[in-house]
Amino acid sequence: MNVASYFDTMSYGPSSESDAQAREWLAGNKQQFGHFIGGGFTKHAAKSCFDVSEPASGKLLAKVSLGKKADVDAAVRAARKAQADWAALSGHARARKLYALARMIQRHARLIAVLEALDNGKPIRETRDIDIPLAARHFYHHAGWAQLSESQFPDQAPVGVVGQIIPWNFPFLMLAWKIAPALALGNTVVLKPAEYTPLTALLFAELAKAAGLPDGVLNVVTGDGSTGALLVEHSGVDKIAFTGSTAVGKEIRKVTAGSGKSLTLELGGKSPFIVFDDADLDAAVEGVVDAIWFNQGEVCCAGSRILVQEGIAEDFHDRLRRRMSKLRVGAPLDKSIDMGAVVAPDQLKRIKGMVEAGVEAGAEIFQPDIEMPGSGCFYPPTLMSNVQPTAAVATDEIFGPVVVSMTFRTPDEAIQLANHTRYGLAGSIWSESINQALDAALQLEAGVVWINTTNMLDAAVGFGGKKESGFGREGGREGCYDYLKPLVWSKLGERAAAASNSPAAASGYEIKTVDRTAKLFIGGKQARPDGNYSREIFSPKGRVIGEVGEGNRKDIRNAVEAARGAKSWGTRTAHNRAQILFYLGENLSVREGEFADRLREMTGVSAAKAQAEVEASISRFFTYASWADKYDGQIHLPPMRGAALAVPEALGVVGAVCPPEAPLLGLVSVAAPLMATGNRVVAIPSEPHPLSGTDFYSLLETSDVPDGVLNIVTGDSLELAKVLSAHNDVDAVWAFGSPELSKEVEERSVGNLKRTFVDYGRQIDWLDPKSGEGELFCAARPSSKISGFPTESRPQDP
Repeated sequence: MNVASYFDTMSYGPSSESDAQAREWLAGNKQQFGHFIGGGFTKHAAKSCFDVSEPASGKLLAKVSLGKKADVDAAVRAARKAQADWAALSGHARARKLYALARMIQRHARLIAVLEALDNGKPIRETRDIDIPLAARHFYHHAGWAQLSESQFPDQAPVGVVGQIIPWNFPFLMLAWKIAPALALGNTVVLKPAEYTPLTALLFAELAKAAGLPDGVLNVVTGDGSTGALLVEHSGVDKIAFTGSTAVGKEIRKVTAGSGKSLTLELGGKSPFIVFDDADLDAAVEGVVDAIWFNQGEVCCAGSRILVQEGIAEDFHDRLRRRMSKLRVGAPLDKSIDMGAVVAPDQLKRIKGMVEAGVEAGAEIFQPDIEMPGSGCFYPPTLMSNVQPTAAVATDEIFGPVVVSMTFRTPDEAIQLANHTRYGLAGSIWSESINQALDAALQLEAGVVWINTTNMLDAAVGFGGKKESGFGREGGREGCYDYLKPLVWSKLGERAAAASNSPAAASGYEIKTVDRTAKLFIGGKQARPDGNYSREIFSPKGRVIGEVGEGNRKDIRNAVEAARGAKSWGTRTAHNRAQILFYLGENLSVREGEFADRLREMTGVSAAKAQAEVEASISRFFTYASWADKYDGQIHLPPMRGAALAVPEALGVVGAVCPPEAPLLGLVSVAAPLMATGNRVVAIPSEPHPLSGTDFYSLLETSDVPDGVLNIVTGDSLELAKVLSAHNDVDAVWAFGSPELSKEVEERSVGNLKRTFVDYGRQIDWLDPKSGEGELFCAARPSSKISGFPTESRPQDP
């Protein structure tokens, strides 16, 4: 062929990256690896190991040790031994270590990129230009947080020993996401990389040792799911940070329930890719390429559900099919390919099975007639159109290069379809109207929303999901808080046993006539309990001082429905919510003496203590009224064109189990911050002393609180908490009481992976603002709504 013929065909020839250095590193280790524990590698366990193979060829890369209980125990011991000294270093000293790690990654970037491509099957172009530079960026960014930690987080302490379990789709990048913030803030780490892709984690451990990271600060234990389970269950681990499937995330939530372990979960997704009729269609088509065929679609936030407006659907799909026909699938080290290999035969089999099931269910399939490798774990780019919203391919995560497409007529219908999923990780919106795009972005039930771009990630911008996509954030200031705990909370003692609300607890009691039974408060109205049962409330001397309704499952259901119906509370201006909270504080101050007398009657405290609790309750209303219009977002300026807007969003409907002590202040301290940030609340007041809660109804009725914003159900706290925690229309549960209560709430929250905030039976001093109030109770966490990036932009090497 002559030169002219190449210009006529524009065909690509192979352009392979050399793998000599990576092969040399593997050979230098005899293709055998032990664990990295306490600053050194253990001996390779020949009798207990597993094979790591190239997805593109099936050839053996290495034999890696399978972590057993003794290995996990040793790693946790090493991390525990190192943690106090690591945390005691100055922020500057830790910053220097993280800076050294960032520089080490940059110096060995090509080796890491090639090894990652071999081990995972993804294109070298992606590991070289995206994964490894962004990993270095995370260490640089968090070196900054380490430097600033003493001034920016003065009232926070490290969590301690962190167990981190990362997936196989971005092995090195996920390592950086997890390790950088943990180390920056004084924690030590036991990392369990994915079974399919452990090699770059082992290489990083070697580089960290060379960079001077103290022994035990970072430990790497390789293995399969059984190894991860040992880490999750280990009593010496203070926090688990997991990225992976929703099914495994739910199991981790269940296993850690009641243990006191901090937990962050970044799980699966089925992210919508919405194309409005005014979108730049060519740009949107390129966006689809980045959304679903980047990394072979093995991306948790992949835009795997296209929602396209009916009027442009045919044109859009035609353009998309033409673009698919230009995609190139081939060997990962070929620098001119678009897609590499799926990670493993099991995953390839799953993708094929789901696509076949989708076709059987009526979907139309398009796969371009392009050249495919003859062997290895490869799958072509696939478009499935005319898919029903309830079809499995439209609701379940495929985790491969397969996108499904549906149409919509109106923006409202687009939002309904987009939110019709149990996931809530990410979304992408395409429109030339900024008003339409921002309006849709704020309505999407997703942790991250991109406008006119997709899959744009940066260390300075928090990333994480909602619903069954998990909870917690990684990156930015908000991600730092998931590796910290309030200093004052680390000093809390165990809660004293709650006083028994029973005449048997006192001597010489006298039952007097009860004039009335306090009802429940649901949807702005006092309501009789469904079962028509009530319970007597006794003073410390055994005298009956009132009766309250005995709430049950149906009462909780009614209260949740009322709270769900008060959705407009979250769309009110923060100024309006602040006014109402100020008004509640004002009205409580008018009746200060009455509420103080009730506290004395119920609990037997002195007049001075009762007065102090009421005054603190008034002050707390003013505190959260003050926070309401100041708990706002932030504009991030990551190192790429565009801006990221972090918007604090309400959780939705929150169950609040109030502490048995501080009957009035406990209710206010839990309900007021949730209301301030736009949540609707179903509150269970103090079980032994609920009359402050029932007296509270009249304040709600006279303070302009909309119906359904705060609902109060009295009764058995533990039993009602079980119902709230299992209710799939409840978004979060805050619960304060016994260790058993905390365990039940966390365990039963698994159904829809609701957020929980519990005290594990520790005694909070509700009168102390350092432990009983503040941003910790506000619940809302920033959710990154990213706008303005051009589609061709990618994170740049720092």
